[in-house]
Amino acid sequence: MRRRSFLSSSLFMGAATIGGKHSHGNVINSQEVQIAPLMAECAKRFLAGLDARQRARATFAFDADERKNWHFIPKDRKGVALREMSPYQKHLASALLAAGLSQKGYIKAVTIMSLEEVLKIMENDSGETRNSENYYFSVFGMPSDTGIWGYRVEGHHLSQNYSVVHGKVIDGPSFFGANPAEVLEGPRKGLRTLAGEDVLGRELIEVLDEEQRKIAIVNPTAYSDILTGASRKAALQGQPSGLSADKMKRRQFDTLMALIEEYARNVPEELAEKRMAQIDKAGRNIYFAWSGGVNHGQPHYYRVQTASFLIELDDTQDDANHIHSVWRDFTGDFGQDLLAEHYAASHGHKLKLDRSV
Repeated sequence: MRRRSFLSSSLFMGAATIGGKHSHGNVINSQEVQIAPLMAECAKRFLAGLDARQRARATFAFDADERKNWHFIPKDRKGVALREMSPYQKHLASALLAAGLSQKGYIKAVTIMSLEEVLKIMENDSGETRNSENYYFSVFGMPSDTGIWGYRVEGHHLSQNYSVVHGKVIDGPSFFGANPAEVLEGPRKGLRTLAGEDVLGRELIEVLDEEQRKIAIVNPTAYSDILTGASRKAALQGQPSGLSADKMKRRQFDTLMALIEEYARNVPEELAEKRMAQIDKAGRNIYFAWSGGVNHGQPHYYRVQTASFLIELDDTQDDANHIHSVWRDFTGDFGQDLLAEHYAASHGHKLKLDRSV
């Protein structure tokens, strides 16, 4: 199966870092580092850097309902926000965010955060609503190499969720959004935070022939948002719709693979390879569906669906200049698969989860 890498410096402009321009959290994404111990160490250092009041607000039991209470809109959240942290605490938070992302994914994440400053200017906001430090860090359970725990980094247009079960990591839900999708004026004019996701999706619909498009386009009007929203369990009604990959020609299938890989490579190599294994297992049992217009600037939506995972993207709001995109695992989000394996190995006895941190 031939794939191509779509990471290009032209797709990422104006990348930022958390807590100031001297943060180096992204350098920890070495492919030689095992991800579970790295996440545990970053989480421990982050929590140790908080004061007692902050730590109490940042920590939850692993089985707390809050762990699955995720979203991507501006709203009040639990956890500790960057705006409440000192400079050194922000550096430690940066390392924790970077531990769960590839360098490319980290660049996307911090650029998404920085877009709040663009919106602040566009909306003449006081900074109460649009604040690039309104991103919250939460840890669930006791971080360790061998235990059961997790963490979340979340704010407007960013929600990264990780579950660790006995040294095995599952990432998801994994949400990236961008408003504006392309900055149209000002000193950052031309910035496209999620260019790869949008460009490759459009490229795929464009390389389909007329008959294939009739199958792929499931609705002439774009859905107003991703269909799964902020659901705790990813699910779509009915059978997969759209164009099956087994009906695609070589170039079309290669474009589909490049699109999926753009999402798969947002996480560190160890996790990305697990996503790639899901892609390989799916083979040609992959469906691509589109809704909305196919011309540049028209509101549109697409999804890529397999038996195990789902990708969705919509660009419909604000004159089709506002992207929502997500990677969902039908059975693995929030570590469901790993936890089910653990419970089965424990002969059906429910684990008494550690509520301390």
